[in-house]
Amino acid sequence: MKLENLRKMEVCSELMLPYILTGIICLLVGILLIGIPVGIQVRKQTAEKEITSAEEEAKRIINESIKSAESKKREALVEAKEEILKARNDFEREMKEHRSDLQKQERRLQQKEENLDKKTENIEKKEENLQRKLNELEEAREEVSTVKKTQMEVLERISGFTAEEAKAYLINQLEVEVTHESAMKIREIEAQFKDEADTKAKEILSLAIQRCAADHVAEATVSVVPLPNDEMKGRIIGREGRNIRTLETMTGVDLIIDDTPEAITVSCFDPVRREIARIALEKLIQDGRIHPARIEEMVEKAKREVDATIKAEGERAVFETNVHGLHPELIKLLGRMKYRTSYGQNVLNHSIEVSHLAGLLAAEIGADVTQAKRAGLLHDLGKSIDHEVEGSHVQIGVELARKYKENEEIVHAIEAHHNDVEPRTIVACLVQAADAISAARPGARRENLENYIKRLEKLEEVTSSFPGVEKSFAIQAGREVRIMVAPDKVSEDQMVLLAREIAKKIEDELEYPGQIKINMLRETKVIEYAK
Repeated sequence: MKLENLRKMEVCSELMLPYILTGIICLLVGILLIGIPVGIQVRKQTAEKEITSAEEEAKRIINESIKSAESKKREALVEAKEEILKARNDFEREMKEHRSDLQKQERRLQQKEENLDKKTENIEKKEENLQRKLNELEEAREEVSTVKKTQMEVLERISGFTAEEAKAYLINQLEVEVTHESAMKIREIEAQFKDEADTKAKEILSLAIQRCAADHVAEATVSVVPLPNDEMKGRIIGREGRNIRTLETMTGVDLIIDDTPEAITVSCFDPVRREIARIALEKLIQDGRIHPARIEEMVEKAKREVDATIKAEGERAVFETNVHGLHPELIKLLGRMKYRTSYGQNVLNHSIEVSHLAGLLAAEIGADVTQAKRAGLLHDLGKSIDHEVEGSHVQIGVELARKYKENEEIVHAIEAHHNDVEPRTIVACLVQAADAISAARPGARRENLENYIKRLEKLEEVTSSFPGVEKSFAIQAGREVRIMVAPDKVSEDQMVLLAREIAKKIEDELEYPGQIKINMLRETKVIEYAK
């Protein structure tokens, strides 16, 4: 029963459902059709009210704006008028001040113009006065010039010279007279002195022989050149002695041509010059062409040969002592010591001996043999150029060693070998001991010979110190000095004065036995080549 009722209710509900939905839809459509027009009408009325109120408000705002603008316009006009009035007053005040300043400046300018006018008038008056004085001076100057010219013309006409010629003539005449008178006076004094000095010279001649022993001097200062025959002596002398004079002048030696058969003696205290002269003379004898030009050529060749020998001797000393790494210039300086003697002892042989001794001593005590031999070889290096450079041979040797980059130990040994400084190293002490051993060898040192050579070197140094002297050579064992002067710097009369000055300086600065002859030569020579 219940199931049937349920089925009947489900069927009824299924049949009523479309009708219900249709009713709902119709209800909704009716509501929409009625509500839309009503809503539109209500909205329209509300909008009209808002537009009306807005128009009224706009009109009110416009009216208020117009009133405010008119008020601000009136205020601006008032302010503008006030500003214009104020500006006008300020401008009028500034204009008054400016006019006042202008008036003051005008008054000052007027005063300045008045002052300038007064000054201009004063200046014009002064210019007139000055111009008048200048005219007067010019007239006086012309008058003086005319008078002077007239007097000069009269003097020139009387004397036969112009003013410049007369001045030059007077100066030259005065110079000639003074020079001639001085030369004549000196000649008179010298003649008197020579007469009085002959006796004195004879008295001290023995002293000269004693101070310089003849055999020692001859060994160190004389070389003998053999000749093929005695006829060659005349060719070497040449016509009027031109050949021998040229050779002696270029080498600074003294050629002794005596009765010795087939031999010529070359005498000079400087072994280098003596060797150059000996080699040149031998070459001339072999060549057979003996004249001044050939002599000059052979002397130059001999100088080059001696330079080569010096280099070879330096290399020999380095090889013998087994000292390596020396600067080439140091080797050349060692070679120069072949021609240097110290108290009669050859300096190069002495240095080699000291090097060997120092090496042996170093080997005995276990010191550095290489350093000892090197320092021993270089210890007298300064003696190679001590006649050319100021200072002792120790100082010169130190400077040379430093110049050519020897180490400080070697430099110190050179500096300390004569106790110039206290020895600080074993090598310095060894070199000092080896030097003393070598010098103590019998016959190694001769004091008189060393003093003799130093005296001759000093003599050449003194004579070469005068202006106009080109060359000077000490010859005849220091009893004569030969001086070559420049002919363009020293005249004939000036030679007398110069010779006297040289003699005076020799007397004041040197000590020597007997007298020294000053032989001064003046020669003009011109050389040209035809091409």
